[in-house]
Amino acid sequence: MLWTRMELPCWCLLLLSCLQSLSAHNDFFTSIGQMTDLLYTEKDLVTSLKDYIRAEENKLERVKRWADKLDSLTATATQDPEGFLGHPVNAFKLMKRLNTEWGDLESLVLSDTTDGFISNLTIQRQYFPTEEDQTGAAKALLRLQDTYKLDANTISTGNLPGVKHKSQMTVEDCYELGKIAYSDADYYHTELWMAQALKQLDEGEESTIDKVTVLDYLSYAIYQQGEIERALEYTLRLLKLDPEHQRAKGNVKYFEFQLEKQRKAAEETARTQEERGKRDTSEKKKQKKQKNSFSMIPERKKYEMLCRGEGLKMTPRRQSRLFCRYFDNNHHPRFVLAPVKQQDEWDRPYIVRYLDIISDAEIEKVKQLAKPRLRRATISNPVTGVLETAHYRISKSAWLTSYEDPVIERINERIEAITGLEMDTAEELQVANYGVGGQYEPHFDFGRKDEPDAFKELGTGNRIATWLFYMSDVTAGGATVFPDVGAAVWPKKGTAVFWYNLFASGEGDYSTRHAACPVLVGNKWVSNKWIHERGQEWRRPCGLNETE
Repeated sequence: MLWTRMELPCWCLLLLSCLQSLSAHNDFFTSIGQMTDLLYTEKDLVTSLKDYIRAEENKLERVKRWADKLDSLTATATQDPEGFLGHPVNAFKLMKRLNTEWGDLESLVLSDTTDGFISNLTIQRQYFPTEEDQTGAAKALLRLQDTYKLDANTISTGNLPGVKHKSQMTVEDCYELGKIAYSDADYYHTELWMAQALKQLDEGEESTIDKVTVLDYLSYAIYQQGEIERALEYTLRLLKLDPEHQRAKGNVKYFEFQLEKQRKAAEETARTQEERGKRDTSEKKKQKKQKNSFSMIPERKKYEMLCRGEGLKMTPRRQSRLFCRYFDNNHHPRFVLAPVKQQDEWDRPYIVRYLDIISDAEIEKVKQLAKPRLRRATISNPVTGVLETAHYRISKSAWLTSYEDPVIERINERIEAITGLEMDTAEELQVANYGVGGQYEPHFDFGRKDEPDAFKELGTGNRIATWLFYMSDVTAGGATVFPDVGAAVWPKKGTAVFWYNLFASGEGDYSTRHAACPVLVGNKWVSNKWIHERGQEWRRPCGLNETE
């Protein structure tokens, strides 16, 4: 065994040492920043594969063609890793390749007596994304589809706004998305993606997936949504391709029986209504329409509307009260000669943005410090208080202390100088990188009255305010939205937004409930500072009224 290891080529040893940096990480799909490492891993795997092909070229022609395709892809991807992975289809396909397709390749090569490449690939696979990563990336595409009202064909053809690395989905990709939705009993998305797979097959795309398999899933998904007539149509089409398909034969009889049953029930209902007279429901419809205002829309719908830029618009009168200014915080020595640019984003709650408040060099230093420590972001369970991951928070985060690097200390001092609030009792700087379709659904930053022990272990009181740096531009999506008031703040690199979570009285401002919209295209980096009550007694005196 020792002799075999010594015989491994030098590129293998280099690759293994590179992969050691990935061993501490999982949940790759929750951070685009860390997924870039996988692109280099995949590129090294392609190099390894091509070396193997040169030795076995006559026997492995199929493998060589596959490798050439991957070589071209990874060469393009590694020129701009974050931009490439900013396209959610590229990110999904990366998860799918590493989790599924490389495994299929392993099975092919095992049929040959030469095992050098196989042993190397087997070792490396322990550092690959898991089934959870592939499923997470797939569900992210479904989430983006719903939030931004994208049809399956738009995603499949890669026609997303502002993309630099357009990527198309194959029949196998569409089929995989449909299967993942099917496994969750999500028949709506199963139908969308199986229909897209069928469309591409009908257009002549070559695939290992046949129409019979796709039609089987498609007809069942449509039946589960109550559309028996359409389900019957697709089942009959399936039987034309495979007349001996036993399940389809049984389904045709069942669907025809159910349709006949529905027809009779409809006739009986029609006769009953004719006897009793038709009811006038026009007035009820009018009443429903009158209630359809933004405030009556469910929070989830408001959140998605704001993410698409369809939120509540300010009246011209309110808009006229928002200003841009040079801000020196009452002649603070730091800003007398160089005041900061301050811009009003919203009036109630009062949200301000500071422009050019963090430099590119500082951003790169923060990312450099944070990237090795990024871990799946957690939420505090409101019942148990235990930190746990959640499907509605798709990102990775790391905490940076002021004594780690002068840049972090300088950033903390800058926040204190601008806000006038004490930083000694604030939480450490949290850095977050969002993953495929990365988001954080509506939440409060402060502890509510039904969470009296929310920050008890810190001993610094409630979160009085939030400071949020945007450390990257986002091509599409990724806004910070406030569903209760209809506000949306869009990421702009080098800026920061600030708002108070508590009124001066110490009561929570429930209008600050906010969310991070899914990133449609691009890579979103942010960092935030949660500022607490203790130490602010003389800096922000208490108000006498509850909402003051």
